[in-house]
Amino acid sequence: MSVYLDHAATTPMFDVAIDAMNSALRKLGNPSSLHTEGRSTRKDVEDAREIIARAIDCLPSEVIFTGSGTEANNAAIKGLFWNSEKKVIIVSSIEHHAVLDPALWLADHEGAELIQIPVDSDGLIDLDFLQATVAARKNEIALISVMHSNNETGVIQPIAEVVKIAGDIPVHCDAVQSFTKVPISYKDLGLFAMTISGHKVGGPLGIGALILRRAVEIPALLHGGGQEREIRSGTLNAPSIVAFAAAVSAHIFDATKVAQLRDLFESGVIAVRPDAVINGESAPRLPGISNITFPGTQSDSLLLLMDSEKVSCSTGAACTAGVHRPSHVLMAMGLTDVLSQSSLRFSFGASNTESDVQFALSVLPRVIERGLAANSVGKK
Repeated sequence: MSVYLDHAATTPMFDVAIDAMNSALRKLGNPSSLHTEGRSTRKDVEDAREIIARAIDCLPSEVIFTGSGTEANNAAIKGLFWNSEKKVIIVSSIEHHAVLDPALWLADHEGAELIQIPVDSDGLIDLDFLQATVAARKNEIALISVMHSNNETGVIQPIAEVVKIAGDIPVHCDAVQSFTKVPISYKDLGLFAMTISGHKVGGPLGIGALILRRAVEIPALLHGGGQEREIRSGTLNAPSIVAFAAAVSAHIFDATKVAQLRDLFESGVIAVRPDAVINGESAPRLPGISNITFPGTQSDSLLLLMDSEKVSCSTGAACTAGVHRPSHVLMAMGLTDVLSQSSLRFSFGASNTESDVQFALSVLPRVIERGLAANSVGKK
């Protein structure tokens, strides 16, 4: 038996998405071509665009397909900055590197000033800090970017309050982890821009979308045919777009069931390891993400030990896997360097069952004991 508890990194493709992609792969036609085949493929793309627009509560014309969530984040952060004469960028201190790194790049190469919003011990942003910063620097701020939920802890941020504080300052939100997991409305939140991704929702890798207000124009990252509102060029990946929409429309993710599995797992962990700490436990969280600190261990060792027991989990964002360094998210929440490197992320999805939870809990005690022993030997 093997158990996959790393759905926050990528989800298994839903069967309905695989079927839709297989069908689209067999279909001939560039969606930008005007002949019969091209028009037919274009219709498939536009039908998919409408499905995704309804799911995120925006206009179809506001959906701009990209090659990934990372590309969409880069397009939003750089585009909104380049579209403004102002130089201050505000992001939360717990953003995914797909937001943090473009902002840092703009600071290093384009003269931006980056301000990071601190978070409390539960991982919630400091709204008072944001309000004071906006009040003091309002005329200098090009954009604000705060994620809807954190990819390491699952903590959900008060985006509506961020937008209210921002006023007429453009606000971008990375909603990659939240989309289809919790209710979310682009329109109701009043955002300028939002990012979503296919492989986090049972769709394929290599497809994402930037949701951008219809009246907003930003400079392009990729120049060429101008297929997506002159903001994103490149032949549209029709099979992946169709599969993305198929996964979204399937509504397979059961938030109540997944939350029950997470809670069952966390109570089981505390039962066998009372010293374990569930990070962000007191804050609103996504149904499926559980970030747990096991004092006295080394997260990389725990990860490999869990893997040897046929349980897949992670030490944090998959995009930084292989780089041994403390989590900037947990450090921002006040954990020490040592504790932030003693934590694992377990993330549950639509395909998980109670037997998966029980199996993971059955191997955890010996994994922790071996991890404690290995860490003790390493310090001698």
